[in-house]
Amino acid sequence: MFLITLVNTIHAKANEPALKLFKADNPSIQYFGRVDLSAPLSPRFWSPGVDIKIKFKGTAFDLIINDEMGGDNHNYIEIAIDDNPLLRIKLTDKLNDRKIAYGLANTEHVVTICKDTESGIGYMEFVGIRCEELLPPPPKPTRKIEYIGDSITSGTGMDISEIPCDRGQWFDQHNAYMSYGARTSRALDAQWQLTAVAGIGLTRSCCDMNIVMPDVVDKLYLRDNKIQWAFSRYQPDVVTICLGQNDGIIDSTLFCNAYVQFIGNVREYYPKADIICLNSPMANDELTPVLKRYLSSITAYMNNQGDKKVYKYFFSKRYHNGCGGHPDMDEHAQIAEELTTYIKQVEGW
Repeated sequence: MFLITLVNTIHAKANEPALKLFKADNPSIQYFGRVDLSAPLSPRFWSPGVDIKIKFKGTAFDLIINDEMGGDNHNYIEIAIDDNPLLRIKLTDKLNDRKIAYGLANTEHVVTICKDTESGIGYMEFVGIRCEELLPPPPKPTRKIEYIGDSITSGTGMDISEIPCDRGQWFDQHNAYMSYGARTSRALDAQWQLTAVAGIGLTRSCCDMNIVMPDVVDKLYLRDNKIQWAFSRYQPDVVTICLGQNDGIIDSTLFCNAYVQFIGNVREYYPKADIICLNSPMANDELTPVLKRYLSSITAYMNNQGDKKVYKYFFSKRYHNGCGGHPDMDEHAQIAEELTTYIKQVEGW
């Protein structure tokens, strides 16, 4: 057990451990996901599920992290410390200097800090941590997976542990760390990257958005279609594509042609990856059979054209018990269980 406190809510105690600042450019700090490293002392990232992993020895650590704070937006982070219960923290200031965990056993600890909220909520900048002794990081998993998708993949509308549906802001229920992609990757001991934007589609997006996934899949800041991403930095073994929910039922030729072209683009980025096309797990009874029919045709076409590393997977049922008809926390676990089993089949893991 450990004590969670915030810097502004307690007074320093004489017996608190002496902590040393370790800045963001320390080579023992690991970054996972699409991170802009051009400013090494304040790496910036927008995408949900971007992870920072740290190993340290001691009884306590503090976190220093910046939040863009655009308008009323505020990012959430998830912090995992060893096997302790997860910490979910809302960042309410541009500069957040927080006491995170005190009273830990004086041993080695592994901490993961994850951006729970998606690109449209704004960027975060990691500044550093304070701890007693920073240790070399644990080895990165050799397996790698990327999940391309929309709000479902982002983890939208799933976490009502603090704020119920239809209360607060629309992003208060985001939780990328517990989304199906993150869960699947942890089950498979794989790195993950969530290339996802809430509301986005393949041929058209919802909510007055002026982008579609083919426009922004090669960007670091997806929501605003900015900053080129270097695909050489991350070459996944598996790519899943979960799009179509926001396109809705549209002309089959339009959708299928766009999807085939998109797979071609992904194949250029990732020549060796297995590509798995998923139907939308929250689609209703009208949309689901349409997406299944389209994806069956698309994958058959790609296979017939010689790309035998394109697959399809259809979820066993509809998942829609979260906010706004999205999958909830338990349903993301079920989606991950289905997908984990299928990826094991494809990869032989």
